[in-house]
Amino acid sequence: MSFRSILLLVLVSFAALGCDPGQRRKTDVVVYVAHDLLYSEPILRDIELRTGLVVKIVGDTEATKTTGLVHRLIQSREHPEADVFWNNEAMRTAQLAEMGMLRAYVPSTAAGLPAAHCDAAGRWAGFAARARVLLYNTRLVTAAEAPRSIHDLAKPRFRGQVAIANPLFGTTATHVAALFDHLGDEGAKDFLLRLKENAVRVVPGNAMARNLVMDGELAVCLTDTDDANGALEKGKPVAMVYPDQDGIGTLVIPNTVAIVKGCPNPEGAMQLVEHLLSREVEALLAQSQAAQMPLRSGIPPHDARFDLSRIKAMPVDWHRVAARAEESARFVETVFLR
Repeated sequence: MSFRSILLLVLVSFAALGCDPGQRRKTDVVVYVAHDLLYSEPILRDIELRTGLVVKIVGDTEATKTTGLVHRLIQSREHPEADVFWNNEAMRTAQLAEMGMLRAYVPSTAAGLPAAHCDAAGRWAGFAARARVLLYNTRLVTAAEAPRSIHDLAKPRFRGQVAIANPLFGTTATHVAALFDHLGDEGAKDFLLRLKENAVRVVPGNAMARNLVMDGELAVCLTDTDDANGALEKGKPVAMVYPDQDGIGTLVIPNTVAIVKGCPNPEGAMQLVEHLLSREVEALLAQSQAAQMPLRSGIPPHDARFDLSRIKAMPVDWHRVAARAEESARFVETVFLR
């Protein structure tokens, strides 16, 4: 199925998701949420109780993570329905900022967030990150044999034994674009072609990639820390590796929050963003099973395995990564999805 066909299905599915602007009151705050509703909805409902805001939530799907919501925002840019966008990654948010679709606002609660994960113009801010990790089945792969770099996934010993999520969507698409920026066109294309030649299995989402590994169907996958933690906390026979600690570093991807430019309720949007960027919300996301990694110092991680201070992170400029998104998607579609 081509990218255009997938996107058409995404947009059709969102037409049935609700959030009819005709049903909202002027005091309602509509938030598009790409972060898993299992963890995001309780936080938003708690903010409702503490502030009196009425928050209307529009979620995303596992298969299309983020992309569907972004295209819905673009479609309605002349008459926005959403007030706030809570994204589970940064690349698509940076794209929206470059398109002039986000309103600059820096709340006091953003203090302490690292500049590397915030827009210099104040159009979005990053918080509560995940990392891209390798997860392997300990019954199929010994610790000595375990992959230590993303490049190990293309080695002959893992032929036909590796899963990745659909690289047109979610954090896998973000990862690919970051590699195009960091390794250059030639390096990124060579890596992806070697993955393809090594019979990598492309599956709908990171959770499915994780499931294939924890159930022993495949040996290794590339996934996110939240999905890896789901398997670890269930006591499954898996181990997690932060890749490329001796090389380019591990890609760390924050959640992001932004106010939609021209939104119907800017006052409510600013109030909601103030709360979402608080230290308390980072702490809640860290202690949840999602094991989100606090970007600010002084907030305890889920456990020592998710302590960002112990990880060498890949240097990243999210606006540069966003500029590589379309080119990397075209290459991915050619290599993996035709």
